[in-house]
Amino acid sequence: MGALDEGHFSVELEDGVNVEVGFEPETLPIEEAVKVLLQGLGEDINREGIRKTPARVAKALCEGTRGYRQKAKDIVQGALFPEAGLDEGVGHAGGVGGLVIVRDLDLFSYCESCLLPFQVKCHVGYVPSGQQVVGLSKLSRVADVFAKRLQDPQRLADEVCSALNHGIKPTGVAVVLQCLHIHFPNLELGFLDSTHQEWVKVSVCSGKGLFENSKATIWSDFLSLLKFRGMNVEKTRTKDSTSPCWCPSQSSSALIPCKIELVHQMDAAVTSILKSLGEDPSRKELVRTPNRYVRWLMNFEKANLELKLNGFVCGKMDPFHPSCNEAEMQSELNLAFWSLCEHHLLPFHGVVHIGYFCTKGTNPIARSILESIVHFYGFKLQVQERLTRQVSETVSSLLGGDVIVVVEASHSCMVSRGIEKLGSNTATMALLGRFSTDAAAKNMFLQSIQNTSTS
Repeated sequence: MGALDEGHFSVELEDGVNVEVGFEPETLPIEEAVKVLLQGLGEDINREGIRKTPARVAKALCEGTRGYRQKAKDIVQGALFPEAGLDEGVGHAGGVGGLVIVRDLDLFSYCESCLLPFQVKCHVGYVPSGQQVVGLSKLSRVADVFAKRLQDPQRLADEVCSALNHGIKPTGVAVVLQCLHIHFPNLELGFLDSTHQEWVKVSVCSGKGLFENSKATIWSDFLSLLKFRGMNVEKTRTKDSTSPCWCPSQSSSALIPCKIELVHQMDAAVTSILKSLGEDPSRKELVRTPNRYVRWLMNFEKANLELKLNGFVCGKMDPFHPSCNEAEMQSELNLAFWSLCEHHLLPFHGVVHIGYFCTKGTNPIARSILESIVHFYGFKLQVQERLTRQVSETVSSLLGGDVIVVVEASHSCMVSRGIEKLGSNTATMALLGRFSTDAAAKNMFLQSIQNTSTS
C-alpha cells in the first residue's frame, strides 16, 4: 500500500486498494492497543473521562482511514457524461470545453510519519477529451478516497492525479495541495520559545498528460485561476523536489522519559493498530512511525510537572479594605497552550487570556508565572472546559477571588472526525468573584481581547 507507479493504479482501479473487498478493520484490537497507550501514560483506564476513549479512538481511526476500503473506479465510472465537441487533440485545451478546475476542497489526512491528522486544501483540474466530462463532485470524492489513508502530501497528490488520469482518460489532469501539519513545541520549551511556529506548511503539485511538463503553458492557466483565491504558487513543490520531509516528528530528537520496556509495549500497541487498519507496518515509510507517535504521546505522560511559581505568594484581597476600591484590572493575553483531548487522543491548542484585579500601586503577577500555570495544566490529557476551570481556580488561589479566564482553541477532533469542520474554533470562559457580578469589568476585559485580535 502506498507504492506509486502506474501498475499500482491499474490494479487499484480494477480490484480495489490491495485489501480484501469488504474488508472492515477490527475495532476490538485497536481498543485494546489504545488501553496500553493510556496505561503507558499513567492513566486509569477506568476513570470516567477516558473509560470510553479506546472505543472513540478506534472509531475515529477507522473512519479516518476508510479510503483503504473504497474504490476510486466505482466513483469515476458512474459519473462520466457525454459532451459533444470535446474531441481529443483539438486545441491545447483538448477541445472547446477547455480547462476545468474545482478549487478549495477541504480534506484531512493522517500523517504516515507520526499518525497526527493534517489539513489539506485541494485544487483539482483536468482538460476533458473523448467527448466526455466527469461530474464535478466526483473530483472531490476521489481526492477524499486517497486522503482517508496514512499519507504524505506528495504521494497524496500523485495518487489522486494518477487515479483521475486513469479513470477519466483526459488530455491532462493536475492536482495542487496546500497542507498544514500541527507542530508541537518541546515539552520543556512549551512557553519559552516565542518564535515557535504552530504549523508546518507545504504546497505540492502533480500532473499527467499536458501537465507532465511543469513549464507547459497549461500550468500557467491553472495557477492563474488559483491566484484568484489568493494562493501563493511560488513555493509549490513537485515530486522531483529534494525538500526535506515536512513532518516535524522526523526532525525531533526529544528523548522519551520512561522505561525502555514500557516504550516497547507502546510501540507494539501502535504497530497493532496499523495492522488492524489494514496497513503494512513493515512498509518503509511506516517502520519508525510507532516510535515517533509514542515519543510525541509521552509529552502528556501523567506526571508531576513542576508548577514554577518562583515563590510568588499573594493573599486574597479584603473586599472591605479601603485599598480594594482602588484595585486596577490587569490582563495577560495570548498565553499559548498545547494539550491532548482525552476523549479522542487528538491534539488541541490555542491561547489563554487571564484578567484579574490588583491593588493599585502593587506589581502585577509576572507573565512567566501565568505561563507556567497554563503550561502545567495544558500538557495533560484534557478537555477544554476543565482546563479553563483549573487555570482560573489556580490563579484565583494566588491573586484572590476576582479572576476571569477565556480559552480559545482549535481541536483536531473537529477536523478529523464527526463534522469534519476545518477552521472551527472553541471558546470557553470562567468568571470568579467580581467578574461574575460586574458586567462592566467583564466587558472591559472581553473588549481588550477583541482589540488585540483586531490589531
